Amino acid sequence: MKHQDKQRISTKFDQIAEKYDSQRKKLIPCFDDFYRIAASLVQADHPAPRILDLGAGTGLFSSYVLHQFPGAHITLIDLSEGMLDVAKLRFGEDSAHLTFVAGDYSHFESAETFDCIISALSIHHLEDPAKEALFHHIFGLLKPGGVFVNADQVLGSSPFLDQLYRSDWTTKIEATDLTADALQAAYERTKLDKMAPLEQQLGWLREAGFADVDCIYKYYNFVVMHARKPAL
Repeated sequence: MKHQDKQRISTKFDQIAEKYDSQRKKLIPCFDDFYRIAASLVQADHPAPRILDLGAGTGLFSSYVLHQFPGAHITLIDLSEGMLDVAKLRFGEDSAHLTFVAGDYSHFESAETFDCIISALSIHHLEDPAKEALFHHIFGLLKPGGVFVNADQVLGSSPFLDQLYRSDWTTKIEATDLTADALQAAYERTKLDKMAPLEQQLGWLREAGFADVDCIYKYYNFVVMHARKPAL
């Protein structure tokens, strides 16, 4: 990711960090299914899995996972320090097993591999070559048998479908009680989006070496992807 792109994303999300969670249910029409299904795909064969949350933001996805695995060791990485500050407040005393990293997850390195890598509403900010490279990087960071769960937004596979997705989202968020300023800020943030079609991303995951690649859930352009690194 280019430095100026990183800075734009970090600044935008720093600005809305404190309001982000309260607005998210209104900005994601399928909020409950989206996060619950994504969290249900996080599986491990022991009670203290090592989990990496890419673009963790305020820690919402991680909070769902921690509910399932209270003993999990989770590393939350995000470009926005403001968002991570909110995440630290979210977890409070429950943050003993959590590590917060402000930085670019595309270049994150770890001496130990992870049982599961998760991401929600972040990877669509990357250019397509960076997405593809990231999937290869994630494959390397997972232990054999480890799982990657990506809850994200995708581009429609045709201009007609993409407009259908956008129209549905616009209609639904404008029917909420979000203020005009909040709606405008949401529309501005979409200018940071660099979405790719679902089938293309599933193909990149397979090319990276993943097995059991699938879209487990889809609501217009909100999707939950699953991929597993083959066991030895």
